[in-house]
Amino acid sequence: MTSLLADLEVTTLPLSEVLRENDKLRIDPEYFSKAAIEAERVVSRVDNRQLGQITSVFRKGIFDIKADTYVEAGEGVPFVRIGDLKGGLIRKTSTAWISAEAHVAEAKTALGYGDLVLSKTAYPAAAMVTLDACNVSQDTVAVRLNAEGKKHFFPGYISVFLNSRLGYALMDRRFQGNVQQHLSLDDGKAVRIPIISARVQEQVHELVVRADRSQDEIIERQKQAEEALLRAIGLQGWSPSEPLTYSVSSNQMATSGRMDAGYFAPRIQELLKILGKNGRKVADVAEARRLKFRPDACTTFHYIEIGDLDGAGATGSSQLACSDAPDRATWHVKSGDVITSTVRPIRRLSAQIAPEQDGHVCSSGFVVLCPKDIRSELLLTYLRLPAICELLDLYASASMYPAITEADILGLPIPRIEDNTAADVVANAVSARAARALSVRLIETAKRAVEVALEEGGDAADAFLKSVGGAL
Repeated sequence: MTSLLADLEVTTLPLSEVLRENDKLRIDPEYFSKAAIEAERVVSRVDNRQLGQITSVFRKGIFDIKADTYVEAGEGVPFVRIGDLKGGLIRKTSTAWISAEAHVAEAKTALGYGDLVLSKTAYPAAAMVTLDACNVSQDTVAVRLNAEGKKHFFPGYISVFLNSRLGYALMDRRFQGNVQQHLSLDDGKAVRIPIISARVQEQVHELVVRADRSQDEIIERQKQAEEALLRAIGLQGWSPSEPLTYSVSSNQMATSGRMDAGYFAPRIQELLKILGKNGRKVADVAEARRLKFRPDACTTFHYIEIGDLDGAGATGSSQLACSDAPDRATWHVKSGDVITSTVRPIRRLSAQIAPEQDGHVCSSGFVVLCPKDIRSELLLTYLRLPAICELLDLYASASMYPAITEADILGLPIPRIEDNTAADVVANAVSARAARALSVRLIETAKRAVEVALEEGGDAADAFLKSVGGAL
């Protein structure tokens, strides 16, 4: 019987421990999972503080954000949403922006460098704010340390702990809900943060800062790649005519199979002319990969969905049991493939599959492109150009979830690129990918250092950080 219980997700606890800090009298299995109980025991062995004890601000983000509040990137203040928190850092490349006026009006949730953002909907997540100023959405919690918190903790350490195996388990047990999980403010404040040596905390914090600098390197390298490509295809500084009225013949409409005003706007027709000067299409340089996923032929798999894309040309994934495979888990991907979203293409959601992601499975919301006469990095950069995404968006149909077809993507014009320009674009894209890999390594190293400090002590964490220092 004992052996059988060891193989099952069964937790046996005395009543006193069941009731400890359990004001809601929860008895659900999620609250008493083995991971959660282990994390509580590890943290309780060292001095610790509840988040509510060390914060001066712990508020739900902006509830009512109107559509006209959003502005173009760089024109206001970054607006952090739950999807921007994946990976332990705020994804600077994917954040929306709100006007400065809206930011001032919602000053209660305004944050700055060194503050924290936690998720409160769907899944646990946390990140230190590495922006000069930002505001946050209703699916997140704005957090600022008080004097007590600043005395005992580095903010980078707190964010890393909450993303570590132990911290994640502590946050996860506090989420509740049937349809969608939520973290109440009171439950969030009850999460305990262990106090480890200031020396290790500082090193962990510095790893977060370095990881954020790598994000800045990604942005800069991608900017250089896009500028080189725009110059090559004649779109840098492009300023098309935009008359108030225009007309087309019925023959033009019949030939194109379109009759919407947006498609025949002079700027779009001029764009199509520039891109189509060589008569080459995406189908000439890449083919669609349709390698069907069979959930009955595996035990576990790595799943890529729209929310896993980082907004900068890369993607993460989640490991799932094949028995739990979503209906949309459709296509296997291979290293070097480029996946591009068919839903709302204006959001620039394309990514290159990394070597370690070979064989992963992506959602049916992607078209999987296998480059055959073009470098993956060049194709990816092209598909993410704002002008190209605008063009793809014209083919999107439906109002709630505008989507395009595989044929629309394969039929997209793509001009020939001179070898020297292609090499420049690829070199910058490769450098961006290296910076991204370094950023991930730094965060993973920080998480492991925190786990070692709690499980083996500060000296062991110091030794671990020294052992990996040269590889970072």
